[in-house]
Amino acid sequence: MFNKDATDNSTYNVENYEFIKKTSPIVGSLIEQEYNRQKNNIELIASENYCSEAVLAACGSCLSWKYAEGYPYVRTSGNTSRYYGGTKFVDELEEYCCDTWRKVFNTDYHVNVQPHSGSQANFAAYKAILNPGDTILSLTLDNGGHLTHGSSVNFSGKLYNMAFYDVDEKGFIDMEDVRRKALEIKPKLILTGASAYSRIIDFPKFAEIAKEVGAYFMVDMAHIAGLVAGGVHPSPFGYADIVTTTTHKTLRGPRGGLIFARPELAKKIDSAVFPYAQGGPLEHVIAGKAVCAEEALTPEYKEYTKQVVANCAAFCDEFIKMGYNVVTGGTDNHLFLLDLSEFPFSGKDLQDRLDEVGITLNKNCVPNEKRSPKETSGVRIGTAPMTTRGYKEDDFREVARKIDAVVKEMVEEA
Repeated sequence: MFNKDATDNSTYNVENYEFIKKTSPIVGSLIEQEYNRQKNNIELIASENYCSEAVLAACGSCLSWKYAEGYPYVRTSGNTSRYYGGTKFVDELEEYCCDTWRKVFNTDYHVNVQPHSGSQANFAAYKAILNPGDTILSLTLDNGGHLTHGSSVNFSGKLYNMAFYDVDEKGFIDMEDVRRKALEIKPKLILTGASAYSRIIDFPKFAEIAKEVGAYFMVDMAHIAGLVAGGVHPSPFGYADIVTTTTHKTLRGPRGGLIFARPELAKKIDSAVFPYAQGGPLEHVIAGKAVCAEEALTPEYKEYTKQVVANCAAFCDEFIKMGYNVVTGGTDNHLFLLDLSEFPFSGKDLQDRLDEVGITLNKNCVPNEKRSPKETSGVRIGTAPMTTRGYKEDDFREVARKIDAVVKEMVEEA
């Protein structure tokens, strides 16, 4: 949407909020202000991106008001299983969306495109194969995991018996610890995937351990899905029983979730999404997901993902050259973590100060975290959004130096 010089030749968004302002000046004005913030800030939040105008238009289409509880006709051998009439075209749309996502990941897995979010996808995936109280072995939040991977304040930690594997002293997932704990506790599900882990995950080894202990193996690839689609990260397909993802991070789509599963789990997955966890699917968002899938199949998208990874490596290396402690000592994907444990301020302090100068990132826990999750001893930095805006390696090196200048000011003030 925006190029790196913060200019914008499109008119779609401008016309959109101007139109809204005619009916609701307050809402339109707030959207305009957020639009300008996104246009002028340097966006480094690893879980965000800019989607295309085609995706935005699909999400704002007439599908916004169409109810379609249930599933398309193909899933019931020719008879629609919707609970509403008038679904001929959304049936075709939803099946097309499913088929296109299978092409994106070159898989014959069953796919459900209805989850409203990645958290909803994980909720339904657990329900499909687990009972409350069953044991899940996963990565902790402090070590890069997600809230839905067993946090005590989340449904995952409240409904299931959680056990956690650790990272080693360098911050890498400790596969020996994974195997040792799996053999000891015999979990029903082994889960991997992360919201703040910068290295390649060994999917074959996880699958081997899961098979050894008779557990299901699930991958939450929300962060790396775009890199998998672009061929710059190993794929979990063929190894995992279930794969979940969001569509709005490295995939550059709308806010939403997907579930992929081995065909024998299809009925359980679909039932867990509807009617168990959700009502009517958001067909306008499913339309956006379909456009996103089409975009992910293009050569341009594959070049984009290569640039995301190259940019992240250059960005990360610049911080290392300046003497910063980067968790794991580097990155293999679209993000990395700065460990600020030795600095006289928290990750939140740096996040807030950078907001003041137009650089957006987020505080994040680091391995062996000593501060609270509200403060943290680190920050998470991602390259997907600004790569969409045309940034290359030298641009990110310059941003690293800008952040360093802010850090030095904060140290002097402490």
